[in-house]
Amino acid sequence: MDLQVHSVHFDADRKLIDFINKRIGKLELYFDNIIQGEVFLKLGNPSEPENKVAEIKLAIPGKELFAKKQCKSFEEATDLACQALKRQVQKHKEKLSA
Repeated sequence: MDLQVHSVHFDADRKLIDFINKRIGKLELYFDNIIQGEVFLKLGNPSEPENKVAEIKLAIPGKELFAKKQCKSFEEATDLACQALKRQVQKHKEKLSA
């Protein structure tokens, strides 16, 4: 899978990018035909404690899946978005096998 990580208006450190690659890579355990992934990391309103936003877009044959989560840390937001994408991938896989 080709994965691109974009950090908007800041530079993400290597540790964060590695974490994101690892989490999204686990989605291939559920559906091995993921073509491409794109992650956008954004900082929301600085006065709010939960101002870290992670948007993940996955391209699979015939469909595009998307999840957006906002949390206190990018890791938590990525984790929740990956869980949402996992459910979407599993639903898509069930439809294919039905």
